[in-house]
Amino acid sequence: MASKLLQFQSKASEASKLVAKHGTSYYKQLLEQNKQYIQEPPTVEKCNELSKQLFYTRLASIPGRTESFWKELDFVKNLWKNRKELKVEDAGIAALFGLECFAWFCAGEIVGRGFTFTGYYV
Repeated sequence: MASKLLQFQSKASEASKLVAKHGTSYYKQLLEQNKQYIQEPPTVEKCNELSKQLFYTRLASIPGRTESFWKELDFVKNLWKNRKELKVEDAGIAALFGLECFAWFCAGEIVGRGFTFTGYYV
């Protein structure tokens, strides 16, 4: 166990040195590649304007998302009506999807509790 810990510490040290050496160049490269998205000058007023644009853009997209939701719901209702024709493969895929959703929910609960399985810290 101690040898694994020392090995992990050495790998972490190497990674830290690599980030310290190349981190700033990566940061500069990333900013250079995405400079068309950077607002100059970065003022509070500009940030407020951008946040309002995002909010109202999202608000404007609600009708389209609502329409998509109702189409999906109609598809599921149609599947349920014709469940006699449902293939085992499709039912299995649906069951696996439900299981995956439940697993992601459980993972989110564990993360939200601070990575404990027993409960919240009180």
